[in-house]
Amino acid sequence: MPMKKDPALSWTDDLPVCHFSGVGLSTNQIYREDGNRREAHENEDRNFHFRHDNCFLYGVFDGHNGSRVADFAAQRMPAELLLGQLQPDFGDEEVKEALRQAFIGVEKGYFESMDGLLAERTTCQDRLPEGISHYEAYQKYPEIMNNLQELDRKISGGTTATVVLIYYNKLYVANVGDTRAFLCKTDTDGVLRVIQLSYDHTIADPGEQTRLQQVGLDIDKLKLLRRVGNSDCTRCIGDYHVKGGYKDIDVLRAARVEPVIADPFVDGGIEIDQSCAFFVIMSDGLYQALTDATGTETVNGDIAKMVAQEFSQQTTLTGVAQAVVDRVVRIHHDTFMTGNADKKALCQKRDDITLLVRNFNYPLSMPSPSSSRSPSHISHLPGFTSNMYNHPTDRQRSTDSSSVAESPKTPTNQLLTGPNLLETIETNSTESRTNGSSTYSTSSSGEMQLFSRRPTQNTDLELDAEGRVKAYVDFSEWYAALEQMSEESKESLFKELQLKSVYDPIQEESAGE
Repeated sequence: MPMKKDPALSWTDDLPVCHFSGVGLSTNQIYREDGNRREAHENEDRNFHFRHDNCFLYGVFDGHNGSRVADFAAQRMPAELLLGQLQPDFGDEEVKEALRQAFIGVEKGYFESMDGLLAERTTCQDRLPEGISHYEAYQKYPEIMNNLQELDRKISGGTTATVVLIYYNKLYVANVGDTRAFLCKTDTDGVLRVIQLSYDHTIADPGEQTRLQQVGLDIDKLKLLRRVGNSDCTRCIGDYHVKGGYKDIDVLRAARVEPVIADPFVDGGIEIDQSCAFFVIMSDGLYQALTDATGTETVNGDIAKMVAQEFSQQTTLTGVAQAVVDRVVRIHHDTFMTGNADKKALCQKRDDITLLVRNFNYPLSMPSPSSSRSPSHISHLPGFTSNMYNHPTDRQRSTDSSSVAESPKTPTNQLLTGPNLLETIETNSTESRTNGSSTYSTSSSGEMQLFSRRPTQNTDLELDAEGRVKAYVDFSEWYAALEQMSEESKESLFKELQLKSVYDPIQEESAGE
């Protein structure tokens, strides 16, 4: 008898998982003085990390007002990108346009799936007398109003989305909202540098303030509220109330068009080479918790440093990601328990946390199923050679070289301590980016100098004719001095050189004493 398929399963469950990535998770928490804690709501974060044919796809989604939209986006986004939309002859601009259309397609598909809910909501509203107040409606028509409240809850949910695509050995990113992605690269001096890939679409961003002002909104009022409807994000997937229903919200009613949009920031075409160490996608629950607890102004660098440190401690990429999440969660909770009144108020609760780490060339501390494969993300695929992963245009330029060199032996990757640990430095790089319909500048995290790897030295030892290591320390003076010592002095010296226990031996007394 055939087994019934679990209705909760998605078609994406059949996609191969990328084993060069790992995910760490933690649900939202509200703290109490007695040490107990509780969740404010269900976990609304979702993620995926897939390998499919000639590309790798990663995504993190941070839902609000429920997980309905995050669930939909996490399942629909791969379908908008992995079912033939990407062609082998695509250039960078065509790949970025495919990413942009994927976001628009997910949004359109979600609102089409809500047609029944919106129709039911309209029917309920039509059953209420025209001009009736909200209070009076609850008094006279409680059943209708309760039904409307439940429908409003279902259609008000939305989600951020940050997607990273590796296609023909190039990296592309697209995002809406404040879920971040950054790349760590190793420069020629062995120093790791952090480069933020995504763009924070929040009410605090000057570029988004300009866009909202251009559509007719009062920016000062929005900055005071620090929210746009149900979220502080100015771009998201879903959330009907701030899109089709924005006229029902006082602060948004003046807008000439929908103020919150799903048009993503898109960037990419970054070559994956030996300088690429790893990249990270994280929901704002992670970096906001660390910022609230420590007051850091270089949170991307701080998290990158934690990730790199865990590479030297953990044996799996999931272990790396989860260890960083656990560390931030502990810092945040400890700050609430031991901080002053202001810190307690700031750290009384935190949001859901998701951290996705994708490794390129940064070695783990010990071999494991995730790390024993080649650090290059191309050589392990059955039926593929590194040359097949080159973009067709690259093959036309050079047919006798692959885009990624063969992986070298695992380099020394010991984290330096003391004076060798470089202080995190943030360069205030300002770049001009095109975000949807408007072009503006952003002072992002730029590059952060973290710490250098200990340079690999040539430790080859010369062997003699019998295959033994030649002496490389001269003990002749030692033996000459030893010969001149008296027997009593030699005995005393040998006693001093004997290994001693750090504990005093236990003196047992005999039964007769």
